[in-house]
Amino acid sequence: MATSTSWLDRSRTIAGPGFNRWLIPPAALAIHLAIGQAYAFSVFKKPMGALISGDVNAPAPTDWTPGQLAVIFSIAIVLLGLSAAVFGKWLERVGPRKAMLASALCFAGGFFISALGVSMHNIWLVYFGYGFVGGIGLGIGYISPVSTLIKWFPDRPGVATGMAIMGFGGGAMIGSPLAVALMAYFKDSAPMGVAPTMLTMGAIYLIFMMFGVFTIRVPAEGWKPEGYVPNTQQSTLITTANVDADTAIKTPQFWLLWVVLLTNVTAGIGVLETASPLIQETFSDTSMGQAWA
Repeated sequence: MATSTSWLDRSRTIAGPGFNRWLIPPAALAIHLAIGQAYAFSVFKKPMGALISGDVNAPAPTDWTPGQLAVIFSIAIVLLGLSAAVFGKWLERVGPRKAMLASALCFAGGFFISALGVSMHNIWLVYFGYGFVGGIGLGIGYISPVSTLIKWFPDRPGVATGMAIMGFGGGAMIGSPLAVALMAYFKDSAPMGVAPTMLTMGAIYLIFMMFGVFTIRVPAEGWKPEGYVPNTQQSTLITTANVDADTAIKTPQFWLLWVVLLTNVTAGIGVLETASPLIQETFSDTSMGQAWA
């Protein structure tokens, strides 16, 4: 236990001299490409709404309604934001390896619990699994690669954050066809093939995210890229009066920015929750609609 714990300590993730920082983006992408599946959750909506009837076009009275299924995604996104806020300082203290491991266990565990909930037709287990446990994994997994990439690429902050966000968005491009293909494969062995699909995806994502856990590193104290000279010219848009997070949340500027961000993402997140059913109904006779079916 002592050996296992020490392997997770931040001190064990400090990179040695000559470490190639370009090995970090694949580790970060391993996390974000996995948790980005949340953006493709809507492909489960119609199948999960027809577990009893077996017909997505004629749900049974006891099938879950679209409103009940929408709550799953809502809980996950709310927990993404809350866990990122709550565990941000913890991440900086314990390091990215421990945080990524926690993310992997929570995100994959959310799939496993949800698979049980689907097989038992218990919506509350799915709320707890994918929504609560998986949502915590989303939040921790979202911030840990971004924080680490920025440390490794102070000379290219846009590239660093861009790679991370690209991974999160790209996760939906992988998760959507993967879920559709697995549900088609398992449809004869379980109602709509949903439960075994969730089990399989949970296992795949756990293995994939563990690659990031094993390979992530943080730079040594005082490290900087060769030839990098920090810009001494301050932009008028960037304050020099930096404060910690506990102080920042007491300022009106923080809450004004928070409100702007909230209103900015709310519309997009609302569309994502129902993207697959919306596309299927709008483009039902096209290849696009069939791809999201």
